Amino acid sequence: MQAQAQQTIAENVYKHTLMLIEALKDNYRQFAIRGHQKFVDDDNTKEYHQRKIDELKSGKSDIDYVIETGKKYHKVIMVSSGNSRSVHCFIDKNTGELYKSATWKSPAKGVRYDLRLIKDREWLFENADWSGGYTYAR
Repeated sequence: MQAQAQQTIAENVYKHTLMLIEALKDNYRQFAIRGHQKFVDDDNTKEYHQRKIDELKSGKSDIDYVIETGKKYHKVIMVSSGNSRSVHCFIDKNTGELYKSATWKSPAKGVRYDLRLIKDREWLFENADWSGGYTYAR
């Protein structure tokens, strides 16, 4: 019974990690659209910026996020169009606790959020930003 409950928690943590990734992607698309909209009125670059806005609205993006699962953590990695990779955050795969990354291999000390808690989860899905500013100590 306890093993089944732990398995359910681990499955939910993974599901919530995927949902966080979708929120991060959406945040980036909105950020990039706002940036391109500033230049839509410039006759010299209007077509380029409008094309980029259309691509972003259709879901195409210059960045992506992937999960690499280790022994203890789901490592959320941001991948740029040039294949540059950086660790966005670490999520304990058994507890759902989210940590800011300290290095490529390890999280910073101190839990920032807990994906098991509805309040934390809802706040993250609404406010998490693509660049990771939300992972700094609150």
